[in-house]
Amino acid sequence: MTVWTWPDGLTLADAARWDVSGEIPATVRHAMSKQGLMCAEVPSEYGGLGLSSVQNGELNASVGAVCSSVRSLATSTGIAAATVLRFGSAPQRDAYLSPLTSGVTAAVAFSEAGAGSDLSNLRTTVRRAGDTVEVTGEKVWVTGAAYAGWIVVLGRYEGGGAFVMVPADAPGVRIERVGHPLGCRAAGHSTVRLDGVRLPASHLLGGAGFPISFLATSALTYGRISVAWGCVGIIRACLSASVRHARSRIVGSQPLAEHQLIQAHLAELLTAERLATLACEQASRQCDDRRPEHVMSAVFAKYTASTRAAQASSTAVQVLASAGAADGGAVARAYRDAKVMEIIEGSSEVSQLLLAGQALELWA
Repeated sequence: MTVWTWPDGLTLADAARWDVSGEIPATVRHAMSKQGLMCAEVPSEYGGLGLSSVQNGELNASVGAVCSSVRSLATSTGIAAATVLRFGSAPQRDAYLSPLTSGVTAAVAFSEAGAGSDLSNLRTTVRRAGDTVEVTGEKVWVTGAAYAGWIVVLGRYEGGGAFVMVPADAPGVRIERVGHPLGCRAAGHSTVRLDGVRLPASHLLGGAGFPISFLATSALTYGRISVAWGCVGIIRACLSASVRHARSRIVGSQPLAEHQLIQAHLAELLTAERLATLACEQASRQCDDRRPEHVMSAVFAKYTASTRAAQASSTAVQVLASAGAADGGAVARAYRDAKVMEIIEGSSEVSQLLLAGQALELWA
């Protein structure tokens, strides 16, 4: 079943323009949100598509093959929606999910200057006083914040942590875009400053006071699977571009594809696509089946897909040579975007530590 079409027939050329301009047009963002594509696993009762993780994964791969900035925005909105579904009360689900399927996007604010991979160092605070909560802190590299209607903020709360749904236009919220990021240039990365933002207590999601690690892992697992599938899309785009170029480019009276060294590159690209896809399918199936091992499978999928995407994009640039070096071009974008994928939702090094821990536990 086809679940993804670009609104109004948008193309790779559109994605290239957004990459150079650093902006996804509002019409595109709103159209995608209204189609439920920004958080496709939201149930139909809230206006969502109700897709499984496997279906949403292939959707993310399709989007990621065209524009990682759009996929990143969908991932951030999807994490926000998944967090509300997991921790929100029935009234909160009604209040926050319907807007996300009717034109509004969301951001998720976890990282801080001194708390990226290690969220135990969070300094943002959430304090409740009667029927209000106050949020104070500064978040960095918040994907999609420049476009967001809602920002899901993770902060310290009564010895643990808490998620708060913060309207982007609330008094005390200041959003400053990151200038010229390396990758996903149109994804709206921003610094978010929260200066004593006071909100009704109804904006505090359930789970308040739970350990920060538990809250973060719940949200990051969705994000890791989504990013991993997006990396599958990057690899597929690189494989497609490399094959088309190798078949059409003539070198020494032969198509480039007939040179064995190039064939080796194409074989590695195909292998990367298969490995990443299989890892993602496993993680999504386990997520759909609600198996507890899906948490570590998400880490494995994200590590496998992001590292393979970085390697694949480098290989594609090598195969295309100067044709792959033009700013805004699909392969050049993939090269920059894939590097960012090795950092977000837990860096490759953090993933290795988690996987090493699993090895020590299971293979002792």
